Amino acid sequence: MKRVSLLIASLVLFGLATVSFGQQISREELIFLTPEWKGERFPDGRPKVPDAILKRMKLVTHEEAWATMKGENYKYQYAGGWQTINPDSVLVGRALTATFMPGRPDVQRITDKKGHEKDGRVKSQNSWPIDMLVKGDVYVVDQFDMHEDGPTIGDNLGNSIYAKTGNGIVYEGAVRDIAGLKEIGGFTSYFRSYHPSHHLNNADGELNTTLVGINRPTRIGKVMVMPGDIVLGRDGGVSFIPPHLAEKVVKTSEIVRLRDMFGHQRLREQKYTPGQIDTRWSDVIEKDFSQWLNAHLSELPVPKEQIQEYLKTRTW
Repeated sequence: MKRVSLLIASLVLFGLATVSFGQQISREELIFLTPEWKGERFPDGRPKVPDAILKRMKLVTHEEAWATMKGENYKYQYAGGWQTINPDSVLVGRALTATFMPGRPDVQRITDKKGHEKDGRVKSQNSWPIDMLVKGDVYVVDQFDMHEDGPTIGDNLGNSIYAKTGNGIVYEGAVRDIAGLKEIGGFTSYFRSYHPSHHLNNADGELNTTLVGINRPTRIGKVMVMPGDIVLGRDGGVSFIPPHLAEKVVKTSEIVRLRDMFGHQRLREQKYTPGQIDTRWSDVIEKDFSQWLNAHLSELPVPKEQIQEYLKTRTW
């Protein structure tokens, strides 16, 4: 009976997958795969975490995000070892994913044919996901770490991506035109390598890569990235935060930030010892912290409304 149930579930999922055209996931399947997100979605079903949360996410550290996600049993949400553009800036946005595989002529040919007939797509496949980008997106690409003859992103597509999103990319592969990409202000990006060559996608000639997925689950490093995940790129690494955990990550980070500010100030004042601050706070310190929050409500790097909301939950 169990095997029958699993078979039925597989057929249902397969049926949902075939509703979508070509590489792009269907709205129904994307909603099916992101059931814990209860908020707004884009027309295609991709979770749309509010802009206000994205803005606050820029101050979150990887340590804070990792601790919150691990507490929810999301253990594989961080990828490191990148080369970067604008490494001193922070990249935050909603993931729009694309997955490429080594070029295969029969798949390339039928994909091109469907794209041209159904949607009138006449551009090369690597531009199809880019055409879908909107403000606040981050283009997240699994290019299977393709190096020579692999780059699909150069300064032309880089300028297009930045114009559409105001963001950069997370790219599991090589980019080209690195000097031109560095000239794009705000194009904070993470990529694996650089090579001056470019990919070729002619099914009847030179073919290096084939696009097999748009807005489907993809893999970056050891992370399964879902469309709509929040990308947090900073300090040489990238975290991918499930949309339903984004607000919790932000709020937890803000409380940690406030407690650190208070603790550091009190240590400089020598009011408490390091041992008192580094362990579970006593009721006396917690009361002092609440009073400190009230006294500095308009001076702290956290929205006043969030501090007031936090204070309502305290008994000190």
